[in-house]
Amino acid sequence: MPTQLPPAHPFDDDKLREECGVFGVVGVADAANFVALGLHALQHRGQEAGGIVTHDAKTGFNQARRMGLVRDNFTSADTMQILPGSIGIGHVRYSTAGVKGQTAIRDVQPFFGEFSMGGAAIAHNGNITNAMQLRRELIERGSIFQSSSDSECIIHLMARSMGRNIPDRMEEALRKVEGAFSIVAMTRTKLLGCRDPLGVRPLVLGKIGDGWALASETCAFDIIGADFVREIEPGEMVVITAERGVESHFPFRPNRARFCIFEHVYFSRPDSILGGRSVYETRENIGRELAKEAPVDADLVCPVPDSGTPAAIGYALQSGIPYAMGIIRNQYMGRTFIEPTEQIRNMGVRLKLNVNRALIKGKRVILVDDSVVRGTTSQKIKEMILDAGAKEVHFRIASPPTAWPCFYGVDTPQREKLLAATMSEDEMRDHLGVDSLKFITLDGLYRAVGEAGGRDSSAPAYCDACFSGEYPVAPSDMIEQGFQAKTAAE
Repeated sequence: MPTQLPPAHPFDDDKLREECGVFGVVGVADAANFVALGLHALQHRGQEAGGIVTHDAKTGFNQARRMGLVRDNFTSADTMQILPGSIGIGHVRYSTAGVKGQTAIRDVQPFFGEFSMGGAAIAHNGNITNAMQLRRELIERGSIFQSSSDSECIIHLMARSMGRNIPDRMEEALRKVEGAFSIVAMTRTKLLGCRDPLGVRPLVLGKIGDGWALASETCAFDIIGADFVREIEPGEMVVITAERGVESHFPFRPNRARFCIFEHVYFSRPDSILGGRSVYETRENIGRELAKEAPVDADLVCPVPDSGTPAAIGYALQSGIPYAMGIIRNQYMGRTFIEPTEQIRNMGVRLKLNVNRALIKGKRVILVDDSVVRGTTSQKIKEMILDAGAKEVHFRIASPPTAWPCFYGVDTPQREKLLAATMSEDEMRDHLGVDSLKFITLDGLYRAVGEAGGRDSSAPAYCDACFSGEYPVAPSDMIEQGFQAKTAAE
C-alpha cells in the first residue's frame, strides 16, 4: 500500500485547494537550507508532501521526498546533511492529478531524470490539460511511468527530445504541453524557470547575495532575505548560472496573458506582490468594491478567518460599519489532532473556528468570506453565529459565484457539486438560510484588481474560467471524458 495522508483539511472540504509551490536557488552555500525555508513560506500552496533536489560536485545529485509538512521533514540536521550543494530546487504539493488527497511518495516532486548530457530535476506548478493523451502516446512508444502525476510527462518528453542540451530539451517538451505550468528545473550548474504562454500560474525572480532564486510567490524571498527582481514573463524561460547570471528566452508563440485571477482572491499569501500590486491591498479593494455593490444595514463586519480578513477590513472601511473579530480561529488545529470519526466530523468547523459570543449576541452581522464552493462550511458557520445569539446573518463573498471547475492546477469539485452551478444567488441564500447573500460581480472583481473599466468580455485580462466558464486553453483530457464546456449561447 502506498503511504497516504488524510486530506489537508479533514473537517472542511469546502475550499478550493491551493495548487503547488515551487522554489529554486543557485549560487549560494547550502542551497537546501534556502530551499527548505522558501518551501516553508509557500506551505499554504500545498500541505500533502514536499521534496528537495540538490547537486554537489562530490556527491552528484541528491534528493529527499517526504510526506507531510516542511517543518516536520526538512529541519533536522540528518536530513539536510544528505542534500549538499550550491544549487537546489523544491516543491510542495497538493494533488491535482491522480487520486485526490492520497498522494503516494512516488508522486512527490521534484522529478529527476538522467539524460545523455547529464541529470536534471523538474518541479511543476499547474496542470497539464492534455496529460492523458501525452501519457498514452509515450507509453505506446516505450516510456515507463513511475508516478500518477501529469508532471512526469515533461521528463519523458525531454528524454525523447533531440535537443543539444537540457534547456533545449525542456523547450521542445513544453511546446507539446497544453494547460498551465510554472516550472523550476535544474541541471548540475543551471537553474531554469519557465511559465506557460498565458502565464496562468505565477513565478518570480529574486536576488540573494551573488546567487539567484525562483519562487511561486515573493513571500518566499522575504524569509531568505532575497530581493524581488521581477516576475518571469508569460512564455518566458530563464536559464540562470552563478557565473553568467540570468539569460532570458521566449520559446513560445506570443499570446495574450491570462493570469489566474483567483490568486488575487485567495491562493497567494496576502504579503506577496502580484503584478506589482500588494495582494493584501488588492483584497482590501475587493472588500471596498463589494461594499459599494452590495450594501446592507448591519452592526458588525466580521471576516471568516483567515482568508476573508483583508476583504472584511475593506468592506468595513468603505461601509463605515465597525470591523470585529466575531469568529476566532484555533491556530493549533493540526492535521493529526484527532482521528476524524463520525462523531468528531459532526462537530464540523467548531474544531477550527469558535464564535466570540459576547461580541455577536443581539447583533446584525455581515460575514465576509473569500468564496462559496459546496456551501457546507457556510451553513455551519451561519448556524454557529445564530447559536451565539446573532439577530441577522448576511454573507458577502469576495469573489463571483464559483460555477465551473478549474483544470489549470486547482482541485475543484465536479461541476454538479458546485453550489453556484445549480442555484441562482437567491436560491443559494435560501439554501444557506441567511438573511442575505451577495457575491462581488466579475466586473467589480476586475475593478478591484486594477482594471478600471471592469472585465472586457472580448479580451479578458485574467483567467476567470471558474467564474465565467470561458477556458483560455481547452481542457482536452476532460472534454475527452465527456466534460461539457460552455457554449457561446451560454
